[in-house]
Amino acid sequence: MERFMKKWRAKLGAFFWIVLAVLLMALNLGARTVHGAEVPTEQVTVTSCRIDGSDVRIEAANAGAVSGPDGQFYLFELQPYEDGIGARTDHIATAPKGASASFTVPLGLGTSASRLYSKFVVAVWDGEKYVAVSHPSYITNPEAVAKNQKEFKTPLTKKGLLIETSMLDDAFTLGVKHVIVNIPFQAILGEGIDYVYEGKTYHFNKTLMDEYDKVIRSMSAKDLLVTAVILNSWNDATPDLYHPGTQQTAGAAYYMFNASTQAGFEDIKAIASFLAEHYNGTANGKISNWIIGNELNNQDEWNYIGPMDLEQYVREYERAFRVFYTAIRSTSANDRVYFSTDYHWNYNANGTTKYNAKDFIERFNANVRAGGQIDWNLAYHPYSVPLTEPEFWDDHATGLVTQSEDSPIVNIANLSVLTDFLQKPELLNAAGQVRHVILSEQGYTSTSATRGKCEELQAAAIAYAYYIADSNPYIDAFIMSRQVDAPSEAKLSASFGLYECNMDRMDRISATRMKKSYDVYRYIDKGSKTLEVTQFAKELIGIDHWYDVIPDFKWRGLEMRTQN
Repeated sequence: MERFMKKWRAKLGAFFWIVLAVLLMALNLGARTVHGAEVPTEQVTVTSCRIDGSDVRIEAANAGAVSGPDGQFYLFELQPYEDGIGARTDHIATAPKGASASFTVPLGLGTSASRLYSKFVVAVWDGEKYVAVSHPSYITNPEAVAKNQKEFKTPLTKKGLLIETSMLDDAFTLGVKHVIVNIPFQAILGEGIDYVYEGKTYHFNKTLMDEYDKVIRSMSAKDLLVTAVILNSWNDATPDLYHPGTQQTAGAAYYMFNASTQAGFEDIKAIASFLAEHYNGTANGKISNWIIGNELNNQDEWNYIGPMDLEQYVREYERAFRVFYTAIRSTSANDRVYFSTDYHWNYNANGTTKYNAKDFIERFNANVRAGGQIDWNLAYHPYSVPLTEPEFWDDHATGLVTQSEDSPIVNIANLSVLTDFLQKPELLNAAGQVRHVILSEQGYTSTSATRGKCEELQAAAIAYAYYIADSNPYIDAFIMSRQVDAPSEAKLSASFGLYECNMDRMDRISATRMKKSYDVYRYIDKGSKTLEVTQFAKELIGIDHWYDVIPDFKWRGLEMRTQN
């Protein structure tokens, strides 16, 4: 009897483990059913979504189990303004289920069925409907179809300036190599230039475009690298350029580009393509850097859409950024596309209309990695704290500027915090390189809010700031915000120009007197004069040598020789 019981206990034990294994497979590995429909267990990651000749090739990996009533993966195409497949059944390709899948579909470039801007999602059939099992992924190499494959032309120095178009010759005398042009997106629409894009005709303001052409052509002829800041001001005549429900708001200078509707997507795609083609280095000059929007972490003033959390806000911006990126890179393969933040690194955020710059960068990068890695770059604004005092070298006394990644503010005084942060593995581009960074807007006032005129301090600040940027290998450009003071800013002790302005004409910028900072900036990048024109600044700053306070100071050898 005892032997009999032992035998049955052994059989029951084996049976128990078999049943348990089956249950585990059913619960964790196989398909489950909910209300009669199977719940997919496939976990698909799109590992590559690239143009290959005249096709788009999508590669995917499956980390989950293979389940469902059939043995197929289904590929769906979404437009940028679409967030899911919903009840759709119009898949464009299939592949056998397994640990991996591969799809090839026609690109259709230049046709009404073009997939250049599309995103793609892998789905399975659950017995009742198609269910997405991957994150939507965009094409990551639009540059493959660009007619202009010329290499990016790196300027000889990092010195740049926001110039007055009437003072272009003066900019040439200053020897700047980088220039900024602001292009108000909605203002270039008008009459005089007809542009057909994907079968639809768009009309552009020829008078305004002729003015831009003249300036950009002249800059390009002098081998200046032109950076365009693309801005979306309010215009009642262009409602599709703004997100549905967005109202003109006091205090907001610019608004979020709308790629969340079909009409908005089509408009910004066409206008972006027009600008990219128009300034592709032919008769109208060349724009090589494109900044999409301004100081995006402060939507209250510079990119308004309305209160929302950071995740939703970045998702809407990324949607539009990818449209611009694709339009630009599919025209000029090596142009660089940037987004912009201010210096509020971990400071002054409210979570609904103002966000930390660090959080914005991290969230944007995470979204890009999930939806298809592209070469985004950063345009940063490292002003002094406050803007109305030029001496950034004592900004640490405010408690807002530290050498930590947790610093409330990252500006020129602790710039290495930014470039160290961007060297993190998860923030590198697809080639494993640090993103390009330009300091696209900064200025140092010659009128202190507490002491009045301080032109020597302004000149010292410009010298010190330029040397810091010039000696940092991860900074590509240092672009001063003004050639001439703006009356409205100068009135508030923000006199950032190299020239004073006529304060009797608040409606226009008109240069009057050249400041001390002019010659400093003119010769700052010239080895024969750079240390001579900045010698005065050392006493004001309280240093003996530039190389004592600037790591890897570019002119270290020259300074050491002149000290001896």
